[in-house]
Amino acid sequence: MSATPPEPSTPARQVPPKSILRLAGRAIGDFDMIREGDRVLVGVSGGKDSLSLLHLLLHLATYAPVRFEVGALTVDPQAEGFDPGPLVPYMAALGVPYVLESQDILEQARQHLRHPSFCSFCARMKRGVMYRVAREQGYNVLALGQHLDDLAESFLMSAFHEGRLQTMKAHYVIDAGDLRLIRPLVYVRERQLRAFAAAAGLPVVSDSCPACFRAPSEREHARELLAREEASNPRLFASLLAAMQPLIAAGSPGPRAARNRPPTRSGPLNPRR
Repeated sequence: MSATPPEPSTPARQVPPKSILRLAGRAIGDFDMIREGDRVLVGVSGGKDSLSLLHLLLHLATYAPVRFEVGALTVDPQAEGFDPGPLVPYMAALGVPYVLESQDILEQARQHLRHPSFCSFCARMKRGVMYRVAREQGYNVLALGQHLDDLAESFLMSAFHEGRLQTMKAHYVIDAGDLRLIRPLVYVRERQLRAFAAAAGLPVVSDSCPACFRAPSEREHARELLAREEASNPRLFASLLAAMQPLIAAGSPGPRAARNRPPTRSGPLNPRR
């Protein structure tokens, strides 16, 4: 495995637009996500969000004031219709250390669950595989591609169905204490990532989560509700971000506290050009 950051001249590399770089850089700075000498493993599902995150971190590694390495991991749940095979030559072209790990997660879900949605079970199983591979390969940070829309949906689902104010955290140490988990895209909108992936021609794997796409989910209902509300309130997500800031920052091991306002300024890893 390479011990140096990938070369920026690799033909397959794509540079995200400054709008994404600014927001991700600010989140990284706000929550102290990346530190000197970190080895960051990106969980790449094959979807637009995780592929965008991989290109973002590869680009940041070329000019950030701290040195860090980037690798990638795909967990194949062996679901019908999901073929991560094209990612193998793509990662080779990127020059990224890559692990493709297969595990029959959906079959295990069918054996142990009685309801049609496998999302929570699959997510837990995938996370366990990611932790194991990160340890085996010597990574100390796991980076995931959830964005602001994901956080808002989780916030609504938690309030509506569990009676709790909760959402995904930006940066925390896992229970075992040996790995940190980061989400650099917590300030970035899904539509920004969709536009970048399309413009850059990223090799998005269709049906990266086939079981979830075929079954109605609480998350889909939350997504539709947010879309309807945003149509009449363009500042909806700015307001939601301000409301969620304490929840996003909860448990963050970084010395810097996230600011309780919508992201508008660049962070310390952002280009100033």
